[in-house]
Amino acid sequence: MTHELPKLPYALDALQPHLSRETLEYHYGKHHKAYVDKLNELIPGTRYADMTLEQIVRAAEPGAIFNNAAQVWNHTFYFLAFAPEKGSRPEDALAAAIDRDFGSFDAMKEAMSKAGVGQFGSGWVWLVADKSGKLEVVATPNAATPLTDTGKTPLFTLDVWEHAYYIDYRNRRADYLTAMWEIIDWQIVAKRFAEVV
Repeated sequence: MTHELPKLPYALDALQPHLSRETLEYHYGKHHKAYVDKLNELIPGTRYADMTLEQIVRAAEPGAIFNNAAQVWNHTFYFLAFAPEKGSRPEDALAAAIDRDFGSFDAMKEAMSKAGVGQFGSGWVWLVADKSGKLEVVATPNAATPLTDTGKTPLFTLDVWEHAYYIDYRNRRADYLTAMWEIIDWQIVAKRFAEVV
């Protein structure tokens, strides 16, 4: 099975000013693509050769195959949760769950931003749901993903590797995290949540 760089559902300049065209050209067009290319180079002749991307992430031992597969999955999940329409908010069941588990939408944003700023080095910060639909924030280092935790379902993620924000925000990770709230597609996140509950 050959893995492919997914097509984005928006133009490279559609997320400006929050993420510039240049950031997407490098982050999506070079970093994300490099993980896809490396994974395709590593898996022929292995037990992973005919697995889906998610199957590889769940089955692979720590090392190059896991790192590249997980980074392809993480980046795809990240990029596909954005939309050019700015300023939307969670609604209905997702909004109710956020209020129940965090107290408010603003409190959830603060918890995720705090986890993202506090993540030492490279990694990801996630909104996840357990099997009952309870929400929590999880931070993972490097290529790690809650996808490997059978009790947690990722709903969306914010990439805190420097390559995600350095072109636009330099070392201001907090400013990048604040800006990301303007481009999250809450309909996508709600659809992911609906598959859990």
